Amino acid sequence: MNALAGQRVVVAGLGRFGGNIAAARWLVEQGARVLVTDAQPVEKLAESVKQLDGLPIEYRLGQQREEDFTSADLVVASPAIMPRHPLLAAARGAGVNVTTEIRLFIERCPATILGVTGTKGKSTATAMLGRMLRRRYNVFVGGNIGSSLLPELPRIGKTDLVVLELSSYMLHYLREMHWSPHIAVVTFLATDHVEWHGSREQYIEAKKTIVQFQRPDDFVVVNEECPACREFASLSHGRVMMYGIEGRKPLELKVPGRHNQLNAQAALAAANILDISWQDAQEALRDFPGLPHRLQLVHQEDGVSYYNDSIATIPEAAAAALESFPAKKVIQIVGGYDSHAPMTALCAALVERAKAALCIGQTGPMLAAMMGQSPHNAAAAVYECGDLATAVKVAKQIAAPGDVVLLSTGCKSFDQFVNFEERGETFARLVRGAHI
Repeated sequence: MNALAGQRVVVAGLGRFGGNIAAARWLVEQGARVLVTDAQPVEKLAESVKQLDGLPIEYRLGQQREEDFTSADLVVASPAIMPRHPLLAAARGAGVNVTTEIRLFIERCPATILGVTGTKGKSTATAMLGRMLRRRYNVFVGGNIGSSLLPELPRIGKTDLVVLELSSYMLHYLREMHWSPHIAVVTFLATDHVEWHGSREQYIEAKKTIVQFQRPDDFVVVNEECPACREFASLSHGRVMMYGIEGRKPLELKVPGRHNQLNAQAALAAANILDISWQDAQEALRDFPGLPHRLQLVHQEDGVSYYNDSIATIPEAAAAALESFPAKKVIQIVGGYDSHAPMTALCAALVERAKAALCIGQTGPMLAAMMGQSPHNAAAAVYECGDLATAVKVAKQIAAPGDVVLLSTGCKSFDQFVNFEERGETFARLVRGAHI
């Protein structure tokens, strides 16, 4: 008998982008009595609600009541909701189990699971790994990339493979399960999502979940160039596999950047464990175009190439994007929401390697001031543009054939956009000449 049948389940947080839509639909299919609740009003959630049309779901939108949480049999929380949220605390206090969509899936998944995490690089490494493994196996890819795999459970068998991109939010909630994947891949670690976790230490602690509960017959694949990643390896009971670029045969890639070669080497090291050869890996990536918003070529005009790297929401990622192209050929758009990340190294890299830095958003004036103080003889030109539309206009005025206009801000987008996807899509429309 299905344990969820007849249970009263509260789906907490539907979101404007429907993070819990698949979970709500799946719960209904299991026979649960589902209440969807979200602090945002119905008009802001109209698109998400529309996707659940016709299902026997109760809604409480624009308000959230403690009694809904404390009287439930189960709460399925959006990973975007901070675990210390008072309503989740009230549910736990009343003895109600709080879970997430990814945990519901992992608890029921019969297949071998590979997990990929990291501050940056995890989406691309996950996609590359999925492509490589499909040369020999039946593979499902999901987690923080693509759509929920809950609806795929009836099709997933014991001999299949599942590759999950696991965010720090997901890993925080998975910690209670004392679960780690059979093969864990750690790409790169820096500081991020401090607002959600409360501190850098708590962010790293959540990430450690991917290795801490591994068994001796498991594997951890870590970036040898990242000291924090090597530290993670010591926490695993499994076999440690290092990857890097030095001394390794490179894979030919369509996507630019040394960091993408590192992502490919991460995927290759994990795939090797499951007997995927270098040749198979190369064939799998030969036509891999990259993922949206990750050094994505979105336009070419008059000899100028325009790249959308809106995913670069930390300074380390923006510096890596700059390094992907020849020195003094990059006109880079930087700045955005101020999450108080240290920007000194990024500014130094821009001054030395960029042709120009176009500063936007909340941190724009600060970045322009920092770069303006440089004594470097061939320092990048610095423009304080304010917003993205102005930055694109300036970029088109100063770009010459052979130049790259790069949206790689090193900052989050919340000051002027809903998220990094909206920022990247806006950039693509602007460079193609569309009116916003």
